[in-house]
Amino acid sequence: MAILEVNNLYKSFGKTEVLRGIDFSMDEGEVLSVIGSSGSGKTTLLRCINALEVPTSGEISIGGEKVYSSTEMLGKSRADQRRWQLACGLVFQSYNLFPQYSALENVMLAPRLLAKEREDYKQNRKQISEEIRENALSLLARVGLSDKISNYPCELSGGQQQRVAIARALALSPKVLFFDEPTSALDPQLTLEVLRVIRELAETKMTMVIVTHEMKFARDVSDRIIFMADGEISADGTPDEVFSDTTNEKLSAFLGNIQQ
Repeated sequence: MAILEVNNLYKSFGKTEVLRGIDFSMDEGEVLSVIGSSGSGKTTLLRCINALEVPTSGEISIGGEKVYSSTEMLGKSRADQRRWQLACGLVFQSYNLFPQYSALENVMLAPRLLAKEREDYKQNRKQISEEIRENALSLLARVGLSDKISNYPCELSGGQQQRVAIARALALSPKVLFFDEPTSALDPQLTLEVLRVIRELAETKMTMVIVTHEMKFARDVSDRIIFMADGEISADGTPDEVFSDTTNEKLSAFLGNIQQ
């Protein structure tokens, strides 16, 4: 069974059609990179899958559960969108950490809020809080930040902030982890820090969708690559298949511009 299925997805902003019939699926443990020129629809696709934008039409299923369907009116209510978003973890290109909270508090915040909805929260509050804290500490260690748990975002480098954001996205155990150009705001040295963490997650078979402009990284870490152009999937295959395809004029032009 596919962990993520996107069927005939469309998204328009006014009269501008940004996504035009997107179809793809991926299996659990697969790493999928999405490449393409600016304006091709990559970020809009991620935002639609993560319920930050409601698609115009189509269907999305995560973990075998249909979370959005334009024909069945799924994904429209707040309850639908909440359940939908809990199945996803999204790492933004601009970190989006809360400046008033430490690294540890940023990672703990969403699990704490969610825990308050548990029926046994009042009775087991201390135990639940400790479990959330231990999990957050473990995640920060996983991204190499055990020594930065008390630091605030302003005290961290861009690469460190992005690693906190990755730990935060993992805190709710999402079925799929999404990255929206996670290194675009970083200098080369900090980029390597973040790519190392993503590579290590890939080695643990974390299911990931990565929108990236790092072509070498996409080739090395991905099981599959999707190339988007003009709101459509123009190529879909293994890294070798995509990067060696000379018959796709849009893909060849894109790769040629990247190499210049």
